[in-house]
Amino acid sequence: MSDREHHHLIDEDTTFIVQGITGREAVNLTRECLDYGSKIVGGVTPGRRGRDVHGVPVFDSVAQLVEEVGEVPDGSVVTVPPAFTRDAVFEAIEAGVALIVIVTERIPRQDVAQMVELATLRGARIIGPNCLGIIRPGVAKMGGIGGPARDARKAYEPGSIGVMSRSGGMTTEISSTLSAAGLGVSTAISIGGDAIIGSTYAELMSLFEADEQTEGIVIYTEPGGRMEAQLAEWVVENESRLPIVAFMAGRFMDEMPGMSFGHAGTIVEGRADTAAEKINRLQSAGITVAEEISEIPDLMREKLGQKATA
Repeated sequence: MSDREHHHLIDEDTTFIVQGITGREAVNLTRECLDYGSKIVGGVTPGRRGRDVHGVPVFDSVAQLVEEVGEVPDGSVVTVPPAFTRDAVFEAIEAGVALIVIVTERIPRQDVAQMVELATLRGARIIGPNCLGIIRPGVAKMGGIGGPARDARKAYEPGSIGVMSRSGGMTTEISSTLSAAGLGVSTAISIGGDAIIGSTYAELMSLFEADEQTEGIVIYTEPGGRMEAQLAEWVVENESRLPIVAFMAGRFMDEMPGMSFGHAGTIVEGRADTAAEKINRLQSAGITVAEEISEIPDLMREKLGQKATA
């Protein structure tokens, strides 16, 4: 396996395919990615072989695409209906595709669990499902992240801060704030908002650690869920070189005990993960918690400065 297969952040050499490329949303997504500079080498829609989408050739299967293009692409953006997503992802993984961004939402949980399991067995990585994908500003993007190329260029300026968020909109919001402040973004990943996802914050940290361009990380966090606890553990165990700022929405939950919030994560986890306890856990791992998006750049500069003088 080449280094690039292990290093699942995208770069200027990353080639990818779009599965379900002839669907209306996929056609737009393909256009946006091509306009941004991404290298899309083919698309797959069963029964549509011989067509093209914005100049990208369409094949009946991933295996057929690989045979005709003459190489295994680094990645795939999967945008097929929920009932067919599992088969599409299995097909890509079995063909040797190492990075799979699943845009589709409402995929049955059982299917997601099976996809994640196969990816783990084969050394592939899944981003999503129900996500906007991944962008390396000024280089390439996989997925709808940042929208049309014009908008993506404005919100995502190249820089030194990695961004990870369950919320696609928040990924762009945070990145746009970092760009406006002159820090810019190394790579941003919208990881998806579902209960089961392919890559969590902790699981993506080693990629950012290995990325020379990245000097700090911003994550977006919500009350409830275990993902931040895992991140805090990872950071301590691996003595991470990267300062982290977490922006937490929904801080007000603790202050309103009579209110009931409909977030499954919060309800399932119960007391153990109230906002206050989550903040304590993050802070004890050296992660700074921002209460406003506007504070993020200064908090990050402060941490970078402390690191420089350390």
